[in-house]
Amino acid sequence: MSKQDGDTLLVLFEALANPHRLKIISILFVERQYVSQLAREAEMSRPLLYMHLQKLEKAGLVKSEMELSTDGKAMKYYELVAFDFTITPALIKDAAETITIKKKEGK
Repeated sequence: MSKQDGDTLLVLFEALANPHRLKIISILFVERQYVSQLAREAEMSRPLLYMHLQKLEKAGLVKSEMELSTDGKAMKYYELVAFDFTITPALIKDAAETITIKKKEGK
C-alpha cells in the first residue's frame, strides 16, 4: 500500500471490523456463492447481506458478477478477491499523513 492510500486503508479496516463481514469472507473463502445461498449460509436477510457486501466490495475484498441460470434467471454471484497485506507501524504512519479528515458542519 502506497503513501497516498490512507483513506483506502481506513475503508479496509472498516470492512474488516465487523463479525458479519468476517463470516461472509470465511464463507466465500470456500467457494463463490449466489446471493440467496450466501444469505442462508450467513444466516441474515438479503438486504442486510447486501449492505455488508457493499462495504466488502468498496474495500476490494469481494467482487460480484451477474450470470444467467439454465432456466434464464439472473443470479448475482459473489467471490472473494485474493488479498494479503501486512500492517506495520510505518505503513500506518505514512497512511495517516494522507487521510482526509472531514470536519463537521458548524465547526
